[in-house]
Amino acid sequence: MSPILVRPVREQLEHDRVIRLLQVKLKRRHEVIANIGDDQSTSVKIGQMQIFPDLILTSTDRGHKLMGTVEVETSESINHLEARAQWAHLGRARAPFHLYVPAGSVDIARRLAAENQVNVSEIWSYHTIGDQTRFTLVHRSAVETRRAAPEPKAEQTPRPMAPTRAAEPRAARAVRPTAPAERTIKKRPAAAAPPAASAARGKKRAAAPRRPSRTAPGARKRAASGKAPLTKSSATQKRK
Repeated sequence: MSPILVRPVREQLEHDRVIRLLQVKLKRRHEVIANIGDDQSTSVKIGQMQIFPDLILTSTDRGHKLMGTVEVETSESINHLEARAQWAHLGRARAPFHLYVPAGSVDIARRLAAENQVNVSEIWSYHTIGDQTRFTLVHRSAVETRRAAPEPKAEQTPRPMAPTRAAEPRAARAVRPTAPAERTIKKRPAAAAPPAASAARGKKRAAAPRRPSRTAPGARKRAASGKAPLTKSSATQKRK
């Protein structure tokens, strides 16, 4: 709540109700500190000034780093005085500045932010239907858009696949030299040495005397008497 603005009671109640709803919604990602109504407990130092935004977002770790500030406005608080006193200072902080305005005041809030050179990270609109309040994002700065966009993955160059036999042309297959087939030559086993018995048997055969050849009885008689054996011609003449 701005210290230079006094809202009507009805708008102040609506303002505080929206802050409580945002406090519950934003607790999912941050630790949220709310400055509601007259309870201005936590401030943000920007330059030499102490500013009390409606919501202060910090990290959930021990450092409690400032992650953003939120300002909720009603139709009565959207003016040049509020833009210069609150928006301009919150826009100079290192943390993102988020602005929530009624749905019918979006164009006015954009024009005031541009005229006063307010660095607004996001502008949200809210409207109430029955018991439900809906929030809609209507503006996001270029810096926040780049942060929200996922980084493109580096393209990986596919590895060239090794050519398979099916992919090779037929001519290449015919020209390709084939390795000579290895011929296996089986060696014949060396002849075994004859045993001692067969060697002895061969020696006996060589030493044994030859038997005389069978001759006719007449030839044996002539040989015994010392006569010369008959030849074929002599035997023929004798018969004559």
